[in-house]
Amino acid sequence: MRDNSFFRQISRICLVAIASLSVLLFSNLGLPQAANAYPFWAQETAPETPREATGRIVCANCHLAAKPAEVEIPQAVLPDTVFEAVVKIPYDHSQQQVLGDGSKGGLNVGAVLMLPDGFQIAPEDRIPEEMKEKVNGAYFQTYKEGQDNWIIVGPLPGDQYEEIVFPVLSPDPKNDPNIHYGKYSVHLGANRGRGQVYPTGQLSNNNVFKSTVAGAITNITEAEAGGYTVTINDGETDYSVEIPVGPELIVTEGQEVAVGEALTNDPNVGGFGQKDTEVVLQSPDRIKWLLVFIAGIMLAQILLVLKKKQIEKVQEAGLYF
Repeated sequence: MRDNSFFRQISRICLVAIASLSVLLFSNLGLPQAANAYPFWAQETAPETPREATGRIVCANCHLAAKPAEVEIPQAVLPDTVFEAVVKIPYDHSQQQVLGDGSKGGLNVGAVLMLPDGFQIAPEDRIPEEMKEKVNGAYFQTYKEGQDNWIIVGPLPGDQYEEIVFPVLSPDPKNDPNIHYGKYSVHLGANRGRGQVYPTGQLSNNNVFKSTVAGAITNITEAEAGGYTVTINDGETDYSVEIPVGPELIVTEGQEVAVGEALTNDPNVGGFGQKDTEVVLQSPDRIKWLLVFIAGIMLAQILLVLKKKQIEKVQEAGLYF
C-alpha cells in the first residue's frame, strides 16, 4: 500500500508539472513578445553575474550575431574623481530591424559595463554640466542590488546613442580599506537590435527558420495574424514548421528541402560585441613623488652643466699663467 501511495503522489506531481508547462508554452506561443535590446534580460539568464566563467558576457546568449563594440576609458584615474567611460556601438543606420509585430523599425542599443569594485555611476551633483550634455539623459541602473559597479543601460534609440557616455566616480582607498591602488579590469558587453532567443529559450521572429526534415513542401498556409505554416512531407509523414510574422519566405510549394535548409531569409541586422580593457587607480602621492624625482633629475643635470662650465673657465684661466 505504501508503494502504491508513493507512486500515486509521484503521478500527481508529474501531472501538475505537465499542466504548468503546457500553460507556460501556450502563453509564450499565443502572446506576442518584444525582443528589443534589453540588457536587463541578462539578469534572468544569469542573475548572479553578467560575466560567465569563460569570460563571455551573458548578452551573447540571446544576441547571436557578432558585432564590434568599443569602450574608451582613461589609462589612469585619481581617487574620488568623475571621469568618462565612452561606449561605442557602431552599426549601419540605414538598416531597420524586424519588430515583434513583424513591422520594420530602427535599432535599439544597450550595454552592460562591469567596472572594478568601488567604482560606480557618479551622483547627479558630482557630474559636470559639460559631461551631463554628453550623457544626453541616458538612464543607468545596477545589474544587481548591492553591486553598484555593474551597470546596465538600455534600450535606447540607436540613432541617438551610438555612443553612450557613462559618468563614473572612482573610489577613494582612504575611505574604504577594501579598495587599493593598482590596475583593474573593465568588461563591456554591448548589443544593437533585437535578440534571437528569449530568456525562456524561445526563438524570436528575428531568426532564420529552417526545415526540420528532408522532403517536399506540400502546403504553405498564411495565418490571419501573420506568419506561415509550412507543411513538409518526408515521403511518409507530414511535418509542420510554424513561422511567425516578420521573416520572409524564400521557398514555394513543391520545392524539395533538406534538413536544416532555410525556409526564410535572415532578418537580423543587429548583434552583440564585447570588449575588455584596464584602468589604473593611481595614488596622488605617487604622482607627487614622481614629479619630485623628475625635478631632482632636472636640477642635477643643470648643476652638472654649470659645474662643467665652471671647470672649463678654470682651465682656460690656467692657460694664461
